[in-house]
Amino acid sequence: MRELRFLSLTGMLGYGYALESLRRGLARGMHFLGADAGSTDPGPYYLGSGQGFVKPRQVRRDLEHALCAARAHRIPLILGSAGGSGARPHLDSLLAILGEIARGHDLHFRLAVIPADIAPDVVIEALRQGRIHPCGPVPDLTEEQVRSCSNLVAQMGTEPFLRALDAGAEVIVAGRACDTAIFAAPAIRAGFDAGLALHLAKIAECGALCARPAGANDGLLGTLRADHFLVEPADPERACTPDSVAAHSLYEQPDPDCFYEPEGKVDLAACRFEAVDARTVRVSGSRLVPARRHTVKIEGAAPGGYRAVTLAGIRDPLVVAHLAEIERGVRAATAAGLAGEIEPSAYSLRFLRYGLDGVMGSVEPAPPVPPREVGLVIEAVAPTQEMADTLVSLARSTALHQSFPGRKTTAGNLAFPFSPSDIAAGAVYEFAVYHLMEVDDPAALFPVEIREV
Repeated sequence: MRELRFLSLTGMLGYGYALESLRRGLARGMHFLGADAGSTDPGPYYLGSGQGFVKPRQVRRDLEHALCAARAHRIPLILGSAGGSGARPHLDSLLAILGEIARGHDLHFRLAVIPADIAPDVVIEALRQGRIHPCGPVPDLTEEQVRSCSNLVAQMGTEPFLRALDAGAEVIVAGRACDTAIFAAPAIRAGFDAGLALHLAKIAECGALCARPAGANDGLLGTLRADHFLVEPADPERACTPDSVAAHSLYEQPDPDCFYEPEGKVDLAACRFEAVDARTVRVSGSRLVPARRHTVKIEGAAPGGYRAVTLAGIRDPLVVAHLAEIERGVRAATAAGLAGEIEPSAYSLRFLRYGLDGVMGSVEPAPPVPPREVGLVIEAVAPTQEMADTLVSLARSTALHQSFPGRKTTAGNLAFPFSPSDIAAGAVYEFAVYHLMEVDDPAALFPVEIREV
């Protein structure tokens, strides 16, 4: 094979894509279609609860067109991190939609299902053997944290996808997976350079996000050759440029010269990004430095209580100027009002001041002049929903009338955009496991199930 061509449908299955982009890609003779279907970006709730953060109606729309197109053209469709977080409940939800589509269109194909769930005992045994290390600035793992998780997954690399393709899979639905594995596995299997394949996959996994105008909800065409690869947006109204593609090579990476995958370090120090035409970029020089030991990232989410929130606007300049004092007074009054019912150590109460420092918090530089308007979010997290609701209600009513230095008016401090003003937000989950685990055989963690649909 002199070149391998594929279409990354969209940055996330369910984000949508232009059907014309799909048709345009297929007309170019694609060897496979692929899409990432999940992420940890929305936080731990979705892994912990087993819920998807993209709604089933959106997933069905994207999947139906892609599946029918892939079967009509007799090319594989490859999906990773199914259902959002890639645990068994997420995998099953996507498979249910896939089955409905297949029955509705009378489709017949060989399906590979690759679960990513990992047993707590496997992680605990590795922990006792000293084979688990933090992934970034997180604490060392404990056995208690492992057992607290409602869902626990390992993030697969290319190896399980290779086995699925070797087994003749025409559709692959995988649990939690590295984004690159979805697109790099067919290329590595076809004998292309692994460094180039992984780098192309890293760029392609977000769809047309590397193009201008950027579009995570549109497709990207990838072409891999012996010593370089090409990227081009499927929509003719978008364009890839050397700077846009080089910039996206740094996406989510702390080091501009490399990024790491289970297969090893992808060295970008010698990369060249060159314009082929007004819309296409040629990339060369990427190389893989194979890993000396096998590691997989493991992710687990555990229950952390229940949340309630309220949202208010502040327009009085004196209130804006004294928000810190108001917050201190509200905290003290809330703790006093619930004394004997709940200890302050058993709940959290957050004040997010959008317009001042709602995003950056204490590291936000002080504005040269106070903003005219501030949005205030008060969040309570407690062991029960009733207690979280009570906490946010008490904090909200106290903040509404809290005194502060220089106050003249007797009116309320806060303007509420909604009635009721308080929102019971339900269960809270926290990442309890976000670590790297050394393994002798990563294949053993990810069994490939072959089904005839």
